[in-house]
Amino acid sequence: MSGTMLAVVLEAWGTEPVLRELSVPEPPPGGVLLQVTAAGMCHSDLHVADAPAGRLPFEPPFVLGHEVAGTVVATGAGVDPAWEGRPVVVHGVWGCGDCRRCRQGRENYCLLRGARIGCGLGFDGGLAEYMVVPATRHLVPADGLDPVLAAPLTDAALTAFHATAPYLADLDAESRVLVVGAGGLGHFAVQLLAPTPATVVVVDPKTEARDLAASLGADSVLPDLDAAVAGAQDPEQRFDLVLDFVGATPTMTGALDVLAHGGDAVVVGGAGGELMVGKLLGFPHGWSVAAPFWGSHRDLQAVVDLARRGSLHAHTQTFALTDTLDAYARLRAGEISGRAVVVPTPAGATAGA
Repeated sequence: MSGTMLAVVLEAWGTEPVLRELSVPEPPPGGVLLQVTAAGMCHSDLHVADAPAGRLPFEPPFVLGHEVAGTVVATGAGVDPAWEGRPVVVHGVWGCGDCRRCRQGRENYCLLRGARIGCGLGFDGGLAEYMVVPATRHLVPADGLDPVLAAPLTDAALTAFHATAPYLADLDAESRVLVVGAGGLGHFAVQLLAPTPATVVVVDPKTEARDLAASLGADSVLPDLDAAVAGAQDPEQRFDLVLDFVGATPTMTGALDVLAHGGDAVVVGGAGGELMVGKLLGFPHGWSVAAPFWGSHRDLQAVVDLARRGSLHAHTQTFALTDTLDAYARLRAGEISGRAVVVPTPAGATAGA
């Protein structure tokens, strides 16, 4: 390919992203070039943009966007040309492929990945008309899926699945689960939990999010964590599993205030909260606190399969690539219900073969 494309670039720490015209990249040996068909937007993009220099181990500038659906339009040397024309989603954690974690199929915990995490997080991402993926092992075929619904599967659904799946088989009719935050990630967790016999309670301050959670199968919705804490004065009303999709200090400490003996608190959100843990701090007996990260390639394949079967569905608001900065502002203001997804305009207008 040759020519130029539009892309959303983070040029420096602590600054707002900007829309820039860049050259269309070339696929490297072993990699592919995607024409981006949809790219999800995430609160973690805001955390990255707001980060001061030195907080994160990689450096700008780079194109944002780590939830990507696209079509392979060119392949690098050594890549099977059968990939060309295929719709795919991108597993955004770019593990090395060689360390023992990668060999175990746990690429999200790669030991040798280096400072940059993946697309939109150190490497150029998918908020652009085209994007390079350095290896086909980072791709999952997405034939038959609407790209707008497929893009959020790669982080919002994948992260919710990775955080929730280890507990699903043990949930019975006596189990109680609290989901804190029913936004981009949390609404996927509700869909995963609803088919279980457990009682699922959702906390979210936004009426739209509570309504969405109720429509997806939550047994009860609450406007704030204080209501859950008040109910937890009765030990029988405490929760066996708390999934915190916010990750602020009040939600993290609040999770332990409502946790039952032997319960699990899982911190998924990245709002910068802190929690001091220790056996002598009055926590319930047998507590555990986990902070899972994203999900594996195998998890993404499972999530795509669930979406194909109709068991997972992204609730989205769509934006043009040229409206991305406005969409970020609305995301920052809490005005997005579900997941914001950018749909680039056909790139033929800005790039030619």
